[in-house]
Parts: sequence; C-alpha cells; structure tokens
Amino acid sequence: MRLHFWKMHGIGNDYIYFDCFDFFPDDPASIAKKLSDRHFSVGGDGVVFICRSEKADGRMRMFNADGSEGAMCGNAIRCIGKWLYEVKGIRKDTLLVETQSGVKTLFIAAEDGKVRSVRVDMGAAELRPAHIPARFAGERAVDVPLTVNGQTYAVTCVSMGNPHCVTFVSDPYAIDLEKIGPAFEHHEAFPARVNTEFVRADARNELTMRVWERGSGETWACGTGACAAAVAGVLTGACGMGEDVTVHLRGGDLSVCVTPSAVFMTGPAAFAFEGDVEI
Repeated sequence: MRLHFWKMHGIGNDYIYFDCFDFFPDDPASIAKKLSDRHFSVGGDGVVFICRSEKADGRMRMFNADGSEGAMCGNAIRCIGKWLYEVKGIRKDTLLVETQSGVKTLFIAAEDGKVRSVRVDMGAAELRPAHIPARFAGERAVDVPLTVNGQTYAVTCVSMGNPHCVTFVSDPYAIDLEKIGPAFEHHEAFPARVNTEFVRADARNELTMRVWERGSGETWACGTGACAAAVAGVLTGACGMGEDVTVHLRGGDLSVCVTPSAVFMTGPAAFAFEGDVEI
C-alpha cells in the first residue's frame, strides 16, 4: 500500500506522520520500525498516526523507532496541532488531542494561517512511584539514590503520561549517553522502562538537558522530558513554581511552566518535507 506522509519535527524530535482519519494500518509497530530507519527508509524517532476522535479534534497513536507504543509525546502533539490547523483546516485557537494519557488542550499561536508555536496543557505531573511506575518507597521519589552501572545518582521520578527519571549532573554533554542511557532505561527500578533526563541547572529557571528516550535512544528533544526536568527543578529548588522555565535541548529551547494543577509546555513545530511511501 502506498501512503502519503508528512515529516515533522519539534526542535529536532522528528516523526513521520500519517493521516489515519479514515483508516488504520494492521501492523503499526512494524511500520514504525521499518520507516524509522535513517539509513534504509524515511528516518525518524518514530511514527505518528493521526486518527479521528469522538471526543477531540484528533487522536494520536505514537510508535517509537523500536515499534513500542508511547502513551504521550510532547513534541509530537505540538506537530499534530500544527497539522490539524494547517493541513486539516481546523482553524481554532484551541484544539483538543486525544492521547493514551488523556485528552490534551493545545493553545495555537498562528499568524497568516501558519502555526508559529503551540502551548500544551500537559496535565498534572504524577509523582507517586507506583503510578509512574518506579520501584521506590514512599509517596514521592525526589532526589533519591539510584545505583546504575556501579555509580550512584540522585534521581527524581515523574510521569508526564510516560515515565521519566531526572538526574542533575555537572555537564550533560560529558556523559557517555550511549552506555548509561540503556542502563537507566532497563533498570529493575522501572518495570515499564524509563526515559532519562541528564540535566544541568544553569541558573534559576534555566536548564540544559540531554535525554535518552525508551525505545528510541538519544533524541534531540523530548517535550515530556523537558516538563519532567522542570518539575524536578521545582521539587529540588532549582526552579520556581508558576514561573517560566527555559529548557535547552540539543534541537532548541522549550518553555515550561509548572503549576500545582498542571504543567504547560510551549514550543514550535515544523514541517520538514512530505512524500509517499510503501508500507
């Protein structure tokens, strides 16, 4: 079957997008594994199928490069907002997108019919270890010790619809991420695997971050990871509650505001190219 696709990215976190309002493929996991290969196919961090929703403007099904399905992706959902607005012609200032972690509200900033940025209500951060899931005692895992590959890290665990482990380090770019990332991802403390953020606090409300995403490896950006990093910053005193936090990632910057009831993420979304592919 030959299908049209859009290649989009949110500050370098790139996915292949399909219009699935009127159909859904039989084996989305294998499609994601095949098309995500950067040497033999389109290439990307995964594949996103944009589907019809009975309770929102669209529904996201996101599959990582290894074929595993993710419940939520902050950069992908901003791209979906841009796609719904510009391609589907749903010209609303506020869009709703259904995900496996609930319906998210997107606030669209557009100019001359083009989406310039998207602010997403990501919902409240989940800190209870059993609901992340993470195998730590107590009501929260904030700045707790975790030994990985013989080294002990202070970690903070957060779910933003998917599990995150945040650790503050002196220099994220001095870390051998290809070695330590998989060790965190598959650590016994995380029964559903985990996304890991290595974060430096540069100044109050300013963070620099590298991320290892479960199922994809290092990516240039992770929206839910930036949110988790900001939440960890608030919990450990590096960032302020209700204040805008700038998170520097390999692909660019995101702005995150942590409030008691919700986390808001703001950033761009961009088309790279479009084409047709056999699946």
